[in-house]
Amino acid sequence: EMWIRDSLWTARELSAEDGAALQLSYTSKDGEAGYPGNLTATVVYKLTEDNSLEVSYEATTDKKTIVNLTQHSYFNLSGDFTKPILDHELTIDADQYLPVDETLIPTGELRNVENTPFDFRTAKVIGQDIGMENEQLEQGKGYDHNWVVTNQGSFRKVASLYHPGTGRLLEISSDEPGLQFYSGNFLDGTLPMPGGGTYAYRTGLCLETQHYPDSPNQPSFPSVLLAPGEKYTSKTTFKFSSK
Repeated sequence: EMWIRDSLWTARELSAEDGAALQLSYTSKDGEAGYPGNLTATVVYKLTEDNSLEVSYEATTDKKTIVNLTQHSYFNLSGDFTKPILDHELTIDADQYLPVDETLIPTGELRNVENTPFDFRTAKVIGQDIGMENEQLEQGKGYDHNWVVTNQGSFRKVASLYHPGTGRLLEISSDEPGLQFYSGNFLDGTLPMPGGGTYAYRTGLCLETQHYPDSPNQPSFPSVLLAPGEKYTSKTTFKFSSK
């Protein structure tokens, strides 16, 4: 076993029969960032033989607290991060989304996607409606909203992303009730790329499986409370293929 320590997470290589896995562990001390409880969290990233990236989270606490973990990976299935993601076809299995205020915090309303730019129930090119006159698109400077994914309480496919130019397909499955789709609206050419250059406007997108933003302040949203003796678990799979 190999252990790696950085300033935040302890990394440990795991043996997995069907792939390669890395476990990251972190303990957030009681009061850190204002949150109660010593929260011990682990996340396991596993790359499987069928080209899936499985992300599994666990957390426990010694005081009642709130937990809502996700990750903010940027995707551009063209493989060319100088090209915008507007030509990708996106599907989100959701009949409703959460409108936001001018600070991008959900208002508490669950709004139907039907007859709006937020309808991705069937595959749609991201660029098709992103420039429409719409108060919510103006608030987010594009898409930066949480979708209320159907069949809650089960592990199921929640979204798919397809790039027609290369045939690359990404399918996302999760047990989370929400999915935040962010279309890279605040990428402004200042973030450096590892091989040189910078990430330009909308050259990457995020699909973040999660409980809804602002859940602690919205009693009608699914709960993010975690009590001592309970275990928080969450799993998301990113499956890559071509068609």
